[in-house]
Amino acid sequence: MKGAETLKVTFLGAAHEVTGSLSLIEVGDKKGIVDCGMEQGKDIFENQALPVAPGTLDFVLLTHAHIDHSGNLPLLYKNGFRGRVYATEATCSLCGIMLRDCAHIQMQEAEWKSRKAARSGAGAVEPLYDMEDVQGLLGTLVPCKYGQEIQVDEGVAVRFTDVGHLLGSACIEIWLTEGTEKRKITFSGDLGNIAQPILKDPSHIPDTEYLVIESTYGDRDHDAQRPDYVADLAVVIQRTLDRGGNVVIPAFAVGRTQELLYFIREIKEKKLVTGHGDFPVYIDSPLAIEATGVFLQCDMDYVDEDMQKLIRSGVNPIVFPGLKVAVSQEESKAINEDETPKVIISASGMCDAGRVRHHLKHNLWRKECTILFVGYQAAGTLGRLLHDGLKQVKLFNEEIQVNAEILALPGVSGHADKTGLLNWLRAIPEKPKLVFVNHGDPDSCESFTKCISEEYGYKAFAPYSGTCYDLIADDFVLVTEGKPVEKKGPAAPAGAEPRRQNPVFDALAAAGERLAGAIRALAGSPNRDLRAFTEQVTKLAEKLERYKKN
Repeated sequence: MKGAETLKVTFLGAAHEVTGSLSLIEVGDKKGIVDCGMEQGKDIFENQALPVAPGTLDFVLLTHAHIDHSGNLPLLYKNGFRGRVYATEATCSLCGIMLRDCAHIQMQEAEWKSRKAARSGAGAVEPLYDMEDVQGLLGTLVPCKYGQEIQVDEGVAVRFTDVGHLLGSACIEIWLTEGTEKRKITFSGDLGNIAQPILKDPSHIPDTEYLVIESTYGDRDHDAQRPDYVADLAVVIQRTLDRGGNVVIPAFAVGRTQELLYFIREIKEKKLVTGHGDFPVYIDSPLAIEATGVFLQCDMDYVDEDMQKLIRSGVNPIVFPGLKVAVSQEESKAINEDETPKVIISASGMCDAGRVRHHLKHNLWRKECTILFVGYQAAGTLGRLLHDGLKQVKLFNEEIQVNAEILALPGVSGHADKTGLLNWLRAIPEKPKLVFVNHGDPDSCESFTKCISEEYGYKAFAPYSGTCYDLIADDFVLVTEGKPVEKKGPAAPAGAEPRRQNPVFDALAAAGERLAGAIRALAGSPNRDLRAFTEQVTKLAEKLERYKKN
């Protein structure tokens, strides 16, 4: 039976937060969502759950492949979704890589937690989703071309427009029809920065009645004087290699890694780093290696004119002498065994997961090394803490002193800044009836909302999770307030007594810390000696582990 006359949008994720994008659209008895992202970094507000069963959803519209917009799609499939996911061709290709990688991480973490739980007698931990869920989800993808109007379902038509944030990224114009009522709402997705390598500048839309716009940089601009990325990166590499260190660059495997390769190719081509020949550059991320293949094989319409010219002239824009890839764990480990000064590009970009954490462990304590951030670092992530001056970190149960030089390459961001957001918004000839501001931390989100309301005359609102708007009545159905996530510390068992100090154990722990310090001091020693010490320490560790089990 046909449902009641309904055109509604409900904001669920990335509402006063930067990650976890999710919005529900209801058109009569049809239901769909825009994005289905995973939360990353610090969780500020509680998000309301999707108010309908995944199996009742008819469609998903996906703005781009980044995990904070796509990462929960396999979970949606696992929980019963069998509709269709509409995205650009490049987004579909990248999702095939990124979601498999995300599932691999979920499965690894679940396996590790299960082993830990087994030792305490607890049950096994199930991964959020697995490869089977990803494969099922990938079968629902419908590749779409930019600029083509597509009938998604009865009363729902869409068009994807390039916004230059990531290969295949798009804003989505959505035409909704229910009976005699017709409305248009547009989701900006993540808007790209201008004059970036590889990608085109964001394109504009002709009109929209309602607009949902991101606000990642809604309260600030990038540097007023646009930096010379190639020259600035060359200076960092030159200085670090000259003092015998490694440049470790935490970078998102998709987008940022390919931009860095583009810059380094030019650095080598112009010989901007001297005295180190074709210095080695490692991509240590299987995901980044696969994604680079997608960039090289995509339709030329997805890339900017400069990259098209290079390709037409026979130049590979992101491959150069000295470029090496590490696929296996053994190849990854060998990178830090090699004492040659080098550049290491590894995921994840915010240092919360992935192989980059191993490279941080091996390089953070070395004052001759540099950790170079080249993208946004969300609050609460390890990357943000290091960027803000943290002096000691714990990696793999080991305390690591931060002695390396910590730098950020200014202006390198895949997001539009405040001026970029304003320019894109103001390029729409007629003001929308209402602008919803999302996908920004609370300060950024509220600041941008206030700016466009008071300075530019837009009717604007920044919704919290659960806020619902009726597009027919042109009024709110429900306005929610943000509910901060409660911080809960681990509770002690009922009746438990405080742990008594044991001076003998404390002496043993101090000896262990002394051993760890002695091991760090061996950096640069001959590999033959290092292997011998490794064998001795491993035997001691195994002896202690056997004692604990007994």
